Amino acid sequence: MAKQPQVYVVSDSLGETAESVAKATIGQYDTDIEIHRVPFIRHTDQIEKIIDEAAQAGAVVCHTLVSPELRADFERIAHEKNVRYVDILGPMMNMVTDAAGVQPRMKPGIIHRLDEEYFKKVEAIEFAVRYDDGKNPAGFAKADMVLIGVSRTSKTPLSMYMAHKKYKVANLPLVPEVQIPEEIFQVPPYRLIGLIIDPYKLNGIRRERMKALGFSGTANYTDIERIEDELAYAKEVMHQLHCTVLDVSNKAIEETASRIMSIIERNKELYGDKY
Repeated sequence: MAKQPQVYVVSDSLGETAESVAKATIGQYDTDIEIHRVPFIRHTDQIEKIIDEAAQAGAVVCHTLVSPELRADFERIAHEKNVRYVDILGPMMNMVTDAAGVQPRMKPGIIHRLDEEYFKKVEAIEFAVRYDDGKNPAGFAKADMVLIGVSRTSKTPLSMYMAHKKYKVANLPLVPEVQIPEEIFQVPPYRLIGLIIDPYKLNGIRRERMKALGFSGTANYTDIERIEDELAYAKEVMHQLHCTVLDVSNKAIEETASRIMSIIERNKELYGDKY
């Protein structure tokens, strides 16, 4: 009875990349082929053991070893044991090195660290959406930073921009007639940022917003006296909360976000575990 074909998947990281290639290959055959994944290879003796097993089973081996030393040892031992193998990353890295004229980082598991960064970004974006516009004050305690300010001071765009940088940001609109949630007073001042703006600049922004929504004429929302009252109220709230205050007049989102992220990082260093 013929032995079941076997493929050994070897990696100095998780081995998921090599396993995906092996599965894609095996999918082309109408026969059962067994896969053995061997991750986190660090030493030559591990390689020798795997190749011995593969030789006894008549198996083939594919690997995504990044370390030049381990790759060289693997090639030498495989040749000595007459084991067939495929180096999945090596030829591609050699070609890219020749084309780009730069050396690779040679660090195992980079793709998985990138995946982790991607999921952190997604989590931060979902956070910004969930806790936008004060919809759920419970988010204030979980946020890296809470932005407060009157309507149209770029709270939401800033929250989303920083979410793409993996910061969890909640925001709260300040409206004189709307009671401030108690949760905001539980947030430490070093995690609060107040946003203010020139009243005439805000007047222009709100007028454009009204036009975009199809409204014409005047409204309390765009009245300059009303805007000045809102800003005065907002400044009083910010004073009560002892928060950092930034003027966003004539500033791009990127500029303000950069300033806020600098404040976040500085405060993390200053307050450590309290942050």
